[in-house]
Amino acid sequence: MVNSRIVGRMAGVILTVMFVLSLGMGNIAFSAEPIKVGVLHSLSGTMSISEVAVKDATLMAIEEINAEGGLLGRRIVPIIEDGASDWPTFAEKAKKLIWKDKVDVVFGCWTSASRKAVLPVFEKADHLLFYPVQYEGLEASKNIVYTGAAPNQQIMPAVTWLLKQNKKKMFLLGSDYVFPRTANLIIKAQLKAEGGTLVGEEYTPLGHTEYSTVINKIKAAKPDVVFNTLNGDSNVAFFKQLRAAGISAEDIPTMSVSIAEDEIRAIGADNLVGHYAAWNYFMSMKTPENETFVKNYKARYGANRVTDDPIEAGYFGVYLWAEAVKKAGTTDVAKVREAVKGISYKAPEGLVTVSKINNHTSKLVQIGKVRSDGQFDIVWTSGKVVEPDPFPALVSKKKVLAPGKIVDE
Repeated sequence: MVNSRIVGRMAGVILTVMFVLSLGMGNIAFSAEPIKVGVLHSLSGTMSISEVAVKDATLMAIEEINAEGGLLGRRIVPIIEDGASDWPTFAEKAKKLIWKDKVDVVFGCWTSASRKAVLPVFEKADHLLFYPVQYEGLEASKNIVYTGAAPNQQIMPAVTWLLKQNKKKMFLLGSDYVFPRTANLIIKAQLKAEGGTLVGEEYTPLGHTEYSTVINKIKAAKPDVVFNTLNGDSNVAFFKQLRAAGISAEDIPTMSVSIAEDEIRAIGADNLVGHYAAWNYFMSMKTPENETFVKNYKARYGANRVTDDPIEAGYFGVYLWAEAVKKAGTTDVAKVREAVKGISYKAPEGLVTVSKINNHTSKLVQIGKVRSDGQFDIVWTSGKVVEPDPFPALVSKKKVLAPGKIVDE
């Protein structure tokens, strides 16, 4: 059997070489010294189902900027590494990108476990990571720009919306690592505060594929809704087995916060019709910027490809960084890190702005219902952007000590 890490490493090298060669095909005259940036995502393993597409969007943004003359007159060259769905590997690759390759910024990670693994690396080096995925909050590092949602921009509004739909009995299902466990601590506090009831809570390892026992527990608990924080290809197994068990969205709907259009392609829309997801961006959004984004993404990667929230956040994160570089007049990490505060960009989802307080971005909050074509009907929206609060009041006086464990300070 071929070692997945070796395959991922080879894939990263090949992608980097191909990208650099493609950039040399234009007629733009760049200065001699390129700007090196790191792209760190899982190109292999259970999380590759979600992360490969975010890597693709990151490269597309870099290519677009280069086509317009680059940044400060210099070509941006990505150095691509495979985190291989393994958290120590993410830390190892982050060290390589920063210390050996000497990149000016890194775009990457998906799971909170991978982000937590690389955080000490970025803080020790006083470097900069753009992180594109919604997460559980309770963190705000000056070394990370969070372009995905904080809890008050996704998880908490989704719970409130469900309760208002009279979905008061909730069953919590998640992968067994920091994001689902911490997110569910917030949800349980919210249910207590807003009149909901917890009827079940289960966790399975990342990559888990046997859900018959969990589905039987869901049946027995008779919830109004399953709040789903599974990640990776476990979702493929869960939703296919849920449907095979005769449970439809009309019987027991699910609300997911890690399933978007790209995951639906792998799971199959017929297994998800009628179920819900909470995000800040949907491919079906009608904005001029989104129409251009979708058109360009499909033109570059294929007509069958789709965009989604983390893909879009990975894409506009590159532009936020580029705007900060222009403002600073340099790629110096410390100066860019300061310049990014308050930076805005008109993204496909709308205007996003980096908070001067906590390095998170303002976001529109939306809930979508899965259609038979794999897209979402948007059934609720916040109507205006929600400012990020990574420390929700329900748990703001508490501290995370380990995945899913908090105690009073």
